[in-house]
Parts: sequence; C-alpha cells; structure tokens
Amino acid sequence: MSLFGNPASSTVGSSVNTSSTSDKDIEVADPPTDSISSISFSSQADYMAVGSWDNSVRIYEVGANGQTQGKAMYQHQGPVLSTCWNKEGNKIFSGGADNAARMFDVTTGQPTQVAQHDAPIKVVKWVDTPQAGILATGSWDKTIKYWDLRTSNPVATVTLPERCYTFDIQYPLMVVGTAERHIQIFNLTNPNTAYKTIVSPLKWQTRVVSCFTTNPAASGFAVGSVEGRVAIQYVEEKDAQNNFSFKCHRRDSTPGNKDQALVYAVNDISFHPVHGTFSTCGSDGTIHFWDKDARTRLKTFDAAQGSISTTAFNRSGSIFAYAVSYDWSKGHSGMTPGHPNKIMLHSCKDEEVRKRGARR
Repeated sequence: MSLFGNPASSTVGSSVNTSSTSDKDIEVADPPTDSISSISFSSQADYMAVGSWDNSVRIYEVGANGQTQGKAMYQHQGPVLSTCWNKEGNKIFSGGADNAARMFDVTTGQPTQVAQHDAPIKVVKWVDTPQAGILATGSWDKTIKYWDLRTSNPVATVTLPERCYTFDIQYPLMVVGTAERHIQIFNLTNPNTAYKTIVSPLKWQTRVVSCFTTNPAASGFAVGSVEGRVAIQYVEEKDAQNNFSFKCHRRDSTPGNKDQALVYAVNDISFHPVHGTFSTCGSDGTIHFWDKDARTRLKTFDAAQGSISTTAFNRSGSIFAYAVSYDWSKGHSGMTPGHPNKIMLHSCKDEEVRKRGARR
C-alpha cells in the first residue's frame, strides 16, 4: 500500500505528528489537497477512509490517543464524492465524478473498478443482507444500482424520479433523497420498488438524509436542507405524531440582533451508533449534537472559520471526525484560494452524546 505523497513506496512509514486546536480536537496530518467530500469509518477497527475532490481516497489508522497514520491512497479519474466500508472492514468502496465506483482491497492494497453509471456517482453504501453483501450506488443519472461483486453487471437497477443527491441505509431501511425534494423509502427485502414516496417536509433542496441507528434503527430518518433546517421523519403513519422539523445553522445578521437572517446549508447528519443521538454540521462552520427524542440540543461548537463539509462517528461512537473544507454551497465562485482542508478528530464525552430522556 502506498504512502501519501509517495505513491511508489510499498512500505508504511512511522506515525505522524498531530497538532491540536484550542479545544483539544486533533488535526489529522497529511490531509487531502482539495475539498473533502466524505469520511467513513470501518466497523471492525479504527480505520478511516476519506474521499476528496483531488480525485483520491486516503486511508488512515486512528490510534487510541487520536494520533493518525496514513496507510494507503488510491485514485479516481475525477472528484471522489462518497466512501464506505463493507461489514468485514477489509474493503473500501468509493464513487465519483468519473461515473465509476471502485473497491480497494485492504489485504492486497489493490483498487479495482466495480460499478459504472452514465453520470457521476453521488453515494455508495454497503448493504449487509442476510444472504450476501451488495454494493448500492446512487447517481445523477437518476438510478440506483445494486452490485453483486462476483459479477460485472448490476443485479438490479431502480429508476428514481430525479438525480440522486443522498441516500442512507440501516438494513432493511433505505432512504433516498433526490433533486426536486423527492424522498423515496425502500424496504430492502424488496429492493426494486419504493415502499413509499413522499415530498420532503422541508421547503428547500435536500442536502442529506440519514437513518436512525437505534430505537429501532429502521423506524425513521433525518433530512437536512440547504436552508438551515432539519426534519425528523418516521416511516410509518402510526408514528407520524413524532415527526417534526427545526431550524439550525443560522446566525444573526449583526450580533445581538436576534433575526437569524444568515442561513446556511446543513451539509451532513451523523447518528451516534450507541446512543442514537445525532450531529449536524453546516456551511457556518458549526457543529451541533442533538437528542431527537428530547427535542433538545446537547452541545454546540464553533469548529472552524469556514464550512464543515462532512462528518462521521467511529464504530463505538468515541471519536467524531469532521472535515473543515469548502462545501461548494456558493458554487465555483466561492472556491477562492486559501480555503482550509483539514480533518479534525473530536474525542466524544459521554455527556455530549448521551440521551437526555424523551420529552413528555
């Protein structure tokens, strides 16, 4: 496996030094050189895959004290938009603007192309079915394709009402957010037909959907929009009284004005794997932790001068990773020189992520 900045090397170097921010979050050394689009952790060990607009996927090992070591890197032929791991933690998948999905075998250090679309692949997710693992890829070509890695063609293709912007899976639930605010809900025991199609409860473009991880995991999901709002949505009509939405990632136009006139995109939503609480991050450079059942905010921190583009919890929920990086919310004109590209690791305290108890 090659080292960062040394593609020809076949050995792994020594641990790199880290630097800390003022509130003790640890900066990952050797970050990507362009906007960071995706962070995903292995479910088996503290390894982290990071996708970037510099066409690369980097793999880092995260030590017990937050120190990181670059382990490998592989390339796409265009910006990487999404990464994920298989259940066994020995394969990484990535999708990108080159219309391809690639698989990196951690054991052999070899990347191979495993999927193809007619437009950029926006999201890749591993489906851990009871029979065998399947890779799901969602594209701007308005399809989701399911891939059995033993064959070169998709085992099924689902036509979406619009371009796929986001999807998430907590088996058997899959929720897909597309352009024009369509949300399609699938039961993956019948993966080829949408179980339910709704219009987003939020009035502006969907940026991210994320499935609950607990109580029970497949019962609902969160939606984030470009207009600084999040909706908590349950799948079944019997739970509809628990649906709600709220404002976040807003700032007053002038300090003390209390008008919240500055509105920012919600770029990512990550659910804690143990407690079922969740984080939101935004173009305003802030991160919030929330308890949906108590309908309360658990923690807020100003993480950056700039955007937070993506986030992820590790397998135990003890580490929270976030990317300080341009999120393209202002288009190409907003990509000015000097934008930071940093990955930060936050050590989660129990009181930051533990539920407060449901509101009566």
